[in-house]
Amino acid sequence: MLFLSVLTAAVAPGVSLLTYLYLRDRYEAEPIHMVARMFVLGILVVVPIMVIQRGLQLWLGDHPLVFAFGESAGVEELVKWFVLYHVIYNHTEFDEPYDGIVYASSISLGFATLENVLYAIYSPATFGTLLVRALLPVSGHALFGVMMGYYLGKAKFAPTNKRNYFLAISLLLPILLHGTYDWIMITVRTNWMWFIIPFMIGLWVWGLRKMSHANSRSPFRFLVREDEVKL
Repeated sequence: MLFLSVLTAAVAPGVSLLTYLYLRDRYEAEPIHMVARMFVLGILVVVPIMVIQRGLQLWLGDHPLVFAFGESAGVEELVKWFVLYHVIYNHTEFDEPYDGIVYASSISLGFATLENVLYAIYSPATFGTLLVRALLPVSGHALFGVMMGYYLGKAKFAPTNKRNYFLAISLLLPILLHGTYDWIMITVRTNWMWFIIPFMIGLWVWGLRKMSHANSRSPFRFLVREDEVKL
């Protein structure tokens, strides 16, 4: 019974955050099966990511800067971006800028949820530690996904000459943010909360603005307004 409770506590943050981000889509919600598919893909990429990370760790060592921005953030965000680009970017359901946020956060939260479950199983997890993980790494992964998805959406609907620029940002910005988060957690031994809490607050404020901006650029907003006028 205790194991089931801990497992539920490990899964709940990812599912809750994904539900919140999904419901933020104001104009045309994505098919549930597509969102679930990306969430499952996020779970499935955990194993290959762990294998790649272990190989790089044996090759490059454990230097904090290399680990934070390369072995951890670089590998995780690159694999997630690769899956998104090849599975979703050219899909017909990707038809408004906010869709990038939904799908990128889905794969990110799938990854974060399994990571949280593994932590709960193999570490002496308590509800307190799982709460901290919900507020920090799980929500961090969600926000890295928001940034990736926002710029994927920009690339999808940008003029041809600007698409590669936004695609590059959609990969590099999450790596930079994720790497900064990891670097803080690795190198700041004492009073780390004084650094990570402002970082996360700033990331949430930035992420919420990106969500609002993506919604404001939806081509379906005009259809909704026309329907409201008719009513």
